[in-house]
Amino acid sequence: MNDDSSARIVAALRAVVADAAPGARLPSTRALVAEHQASPVTVQKALRTLAAQGLVESRPGAGTFVRAVRVVRPADHGWQTAALRASPGLGSPVSSTMRDVPNDVVALQSGYPARELLPERLVRAALARAARADVALSRSPVAGLPELQGWFATELARATPSGVTPPAPADVTVLPGSQSGLSSIFRSLVGAGRPLLVESPTYWGALTAAASAGVRVVPVPSGPEGPAVDDLARAFAETGARAFYAQPSFANPTGARWTATRSLEILAVAREHGAFVVEDDWAHDLGIDAEPTPLAVHDDGGHVVYLRSLTKSVSPSLRVAAVVARGPARERIRNDRAAEAMYVSGVLQAAALDVVTQPAWRTHLRQLRVQLRSRRDLLVTSLREHAPEAHVELVPTGGLNLWVRLPDGTDVDRLVRRCEADGVLLASGREWFPAEPTGPYVRLNFAGPRPEAFAEAAVVLGRALRS
Repeated sequence: MNDDSSARIVAALRAVVADAAPGARLPSTRALVAEHQASPVTVQKALRTLAAQGLVESRPGAGTFVRAVRVVRPADHGWQTAALRASPGLGSPVSSTMRDVPNDVVALQSGYPARELLPERLVRAALARAARADVALSRSPVAGLPELQGWFATELARATPSGVTPPAPADVTVLPGSQSGLSSIFRSLVGAGRPLLVESPTYWGALTAAASAGVRVVPVPSGPEGPAVDDLARAFAETGARAFYAQPSFANPTGARWTATRSLEILAVAREHGAFVVEDDWAHDLGIDAEPTPLAVHDDGGHVVYLRSLTKSVSPSLRVAAVVARGPARERIRNDRAAEAMYVSGVLQAAALDVVTQPAWRTHLRQLRVQLRSRRDLLVTSLREHAPEAHVELVPTGGLNLWVRLPDGTDVDRLVRRCEADGVLLASGREWFPAEPTGPYVRLNFAGPRPEAFAEAAVVLGRALRS
């Protein structure tokens, strides 16, 4: 007998089950064989299909019975409304950049580099070695593995000019990703209800962390070379803020990079107002046409609280970052981290350290620079040819993204939906503004998968804009 016979028996028995009472016994296998002129194997296959569908159940030695239908009572979660009270208004914590997407789309909304841009061989080997080491079975120190603290401190010390005291390993606190570090910094150094100055536009994750910490965000306009010094000074004076969050190198989303002069002027403003600059060096390893020079290397007075993450350059699965802070600020941040997570997995720390201390790591970064330049230029060229209405305000010298200005009056949300229907995912620029957007923008990631489809994606975007 074939599958058609089995399907015919299943259809017939489903009709029997539909009219039978729960617990009713079905005819025996022998009776079903005779009734349907089928083999015992075919009958048993049909019964297994019905059982898998939850319609019948087999009882050894007794037969097959119609399964009793259980009516599931809807859960009542209404009590939580009274317990939780009003929403804190944090909005959705998940950005469009974090969406899981099918393989057949062009994922320009992505926030991470494609897998082929990662040091996969180094990561796999490092994890295997870490799993065999003592760190796999022991608790790591609250501040992190001393060797990894030393590596982060040395990275800054290499760029520190003479006359400035570089940070010590003890100033480093290892984090399970920079996002948790932002939350701790905002809670520890700003505090709920107090103002925090931020560049506008700025990283959506920082805005989420600020909302979670309850701090009051104050936007400061920022251009291709950073915020105007006068604007920043006025914001400090008007708000009494004691912290400014910024990304001086290859900012997300704009790709902006502060000039050396602007960096020193902004540091001087922070010193004048007795304030912190929270420097998020997220793209330190992602330079293309320029090398990042952290603002932190010019400061030994504790004004700059420095964040560096390895998530984008090593692997999204190795969520290891560090915050470098001095004085009481270091202790407050470290105490907050200890209360939040106690310590970071020693296996992840050891693996990350293994990767970045291998000779092949520097080779990988050189190759990465070439690949990022190629992808960036391909996307820029594709947009200029097929979607000239989409204006690239700045070709970034590092990072992963293009910040694209659309024609005035563009309904960005509608545009994003239309492009998605044609297999191209974009990230609306709205997510990066701490207040109302200053215009219609989208952010496009040139480091995501399928760069060969960039021209096709630009065609889709251009067609959607013109329609």
